[in-house]
Amino acid sequence: MPTDTIRPDAAPTATPPARTERSAALRLALPKGRMQAGVERLLADAGLALGGSDRDYRPPLDGFDTKRLKPRAIVQMLVSGSRDVGFCGLDWVRDEGADGLVELVDTGLDPVRVAIAAPARVAERLEGGAPDGVLRLASEFERLPQAWADARGLDVRFVRSFGATEVLPPEDADAICDVVQTGATLRANGLVEVETVLASSTRLFAGPRALEDPSKRAAIEELVLLVKGALAARDRVVLEVNTDADALDRVIELLPCMRRPTVASLAGGAGFAVKAAVPRADLARLVPALVAAGGRDLLVSRLEQIVA
Repeated sequence: MPTDTIRPDAAPTATPPARTERSAALRLALPKGRMQAGVERLLADAGLALGGSDRDYRPPLDGFDTKRLKPRAIVQMLVSGSRDVGFCGLDWVRDEGADGLVELVDTGLDPVRVAIAAPARVAERLEGGAPDGVLRLASEFERLPQAWADARGLDVRFVRSFGATEVLPPEDADAICDVVQTGATLRANGLVEVETVLASSTRLFAGPRALEDPSKRAAIEELVLLVKGALAARDRVVLEVNTDADALDRVIELLPCMRRPTVASLAGGAGFAVKAAVPRADLARLVPALVAAGGRDLLVSRLEQIVA
């Protein structure tokens, strides 16, 4: 899929930049359904909290013309040009054949698999090669299961589903192609996962025409900057530690900071204060190591934004 790296030049700061002036609001599509809560929490973390209620189809957001849509509709609106940017899953972009859309950010939210699943008897036949006869394959998707069947030379009759796909086998379908998160729903309905067709997650996409408009491109770059900053902040915390002069080099050497830590002298020449944004996952190792190296008065605080 074509990609377009957008990285505005900006000085490192922990505060979101001031909003740029633009002639028209950026038309932003927001997903309804399983992706909605994660996307809207991310926007709030980026300083873009939506107004109204969860039921509003056009939640107010300063500088944006927002609309909540089903993910498949978001892809179609981006392709048509009636929306400039939108959050949706890679699965629907691929199934719609919308390769012209530009992926701006993979948020990593709502990771899922598009998978083939079937009752155990049918799953064994599929794993063993092309089964005899016509395979009734149920799915909300179209292109993804067709490409899977074509690649395996299967004779398939598609059964279009509109939700609750897992309940169709064995009476109404032999197998399904559906979104899988944990696999619990498959197991509850007596299905075995046969093969992963595509790994997907929630991503921010732009329509190519929006990026060709200089004012819209500037607004999109700003949105990307804020979203990436909020995502980066989720993985890191600010760690502050005081230390004497003779332990300063040991403490600095331990800190896995983004570039170099901030070092400031304590009042009265009582040593140094060292501050760095460190991976949250490293805290359990870092804290005792810093204390052993001569660090004291450790303070850990949450980040809201990282713009590097």
